[in-house]
Amino acid sequence: MLLHPKALDKLKNRKNLLAFSAGTDSTALFFLLNEKKIDFDIAIVDYGLREQSKLEVEYAKELAKRFNKKIFIKTSKISPPSIEKKARDIRYSFFEEIIKNNHYDNLITAHQLNDRLEWFLMQFTKGAGLVELLGMDLITKKEGYFIVRPLLFTSKKEILDYLETNGLRYFFDSSNKDLKYKRNFFRHQFSDKLIDLFEKGVKKSFEYLNEDRKLLLKNQKILHIKKLFIIKNQLNDIKNLRAIDKVFKKLGYILSSNQKKEILKQKRGVVASKIAFDIEKEFIYISPFIKIAMDKDFKEACRVLRIPPHIRGYIYKENINLDEIKECKESLKNLA
Repeated sequence: MLLHPKALDKLKNRKNLLAFSAGTDSTALFFLLNEKKIDFDIAIVDYGLREQSKLEVEYAKELAKRFNKKIFIKTSKISPPSIEKKARDIRYSFFEEIIKNNHYDNLITAHQLNDRLEWFLMQFTKGAGLVELLGMDLITKKEGYFIVRPLLFTSKKEILDYLETNGLRYFFDSSNKDLKYKRNFFRHQFSDKLIDLFEKGVKKSFEYLNEDRKLLLKNQKILHIKKLFIIKNQLNDIKNLRAIDKVFKKLGYILSSNQKKEILKQKRGVVASKIAFDIEKEFIYISPFIKIAMDKDFKEACRVLRIPPHIRGYIYKENINLDEIKECKESLKNLA
């Protein structure tokens, strides 16, 4: 089975949006989802980097019309440096805007096994732990929606075989061959070759590693009110950093290795002028960083509750009830 059963269960009877590019993976996913009678609409971004991208958008329109799907299209010009990061930021901002405005439950992406091994190897060469090595998961909870990756255990070869067997049209992005992009270098030099030779073993290893990650993350104590996160300090740098990294990702920020080291060293501060953190004796607080004038009574109430100054601006702006914060802290205290 090319689509993972757990992913299909998550998509059934839900409002779904497919991130479409007209490439091999998203085209195969489009037709596979149709075969499984999963309802979805599509979204595509044209970055204006290739002449072919106009044809890809036309193909997306054609499929949307033929299969009676809504289609969302964004045109956005980007240029060096950091093209890949810019494209990703634009893409996911666009998807999240659609999801919010149209109340979708899930964003479906076409990440597959080769992508996952490629990421694993890239992180492995940087120096990473299990959570960072595995990166993407079959289903990821985001703020207000889920990302679902039904092809995550399906190889590129299986996808191409499906497309060729069924005579399905797709586009090939020539930039995927350009080895100046680090991702392409790892793909062509390592990950694709490994999967061609050891596909079955790679799939099984990721299944085992997924279970190990679940055990590792099982006992993380994190509660949140809106975007205020409170973590029980586990008095262990590795465990605390796992939880901190997880929260930053939920807030849309990927921490670098140096930033993680600084967070543990400084104990409190603001990352990229966006996200405040404070590591106290019992709790770790993380929230968006907001500068705002606060009344005296509020500040005194925060002081009594031992809420760090960096965190108070967000609580004040969002009008979060301080009693709720007190209850969160009491709940975390009672956890083993």
